[in-house]
Amino acid sequence: MTTALPNTTKDIIAIAVLLIIVFGISFLQRRPRALNTKYFETKWQELQKLCANKATWPLALINADNLLDEALKKCHFKGKTMGERLVAAQRDLSNNDGVWFGHKLRNQIVHEAGFKLRKRDVQDALVGIRQALKDLKAL
Repeated sequence: MTTALPNTTKDIIAIAVLLIIVFGISFLQRRPRALNTKYFETKWQELQKLCANKATWPLALINADNLLDEALKKCHFKGKTMGERLVAAQRDLSNNDGVWFGHKLRNQIVHEAGFKLRKRDVQDALVGIRQALKDLKAL
């Protein structure tokens, strides 16, 4: 003797299965199988060379921020701006404060005329951005 489930229970199960499938597919589509680590490592080494000269620190930081943004896009984090993509990625990044420090420092360089960088700030920003690239498996 078998008992049939009421229609409402079947409907609830069907909806739950459908939601699991939809969220599972969107999660799998969010990240590529693998980023081209050689590309990101080469770019990181190039910008590290810019750190040797105080005059090129701003360029090093801007390039690092751009490299991180490129990785975020390739990992399919949604957002119109890098800030929005960083918010979308925050659960996947182990040092959110460091990443945001670097991104905000980059914004100051770009938007504030005559902004002066300190060596320690550049170092801290690059450490945060590098960790984010590692978290995204770009480095």
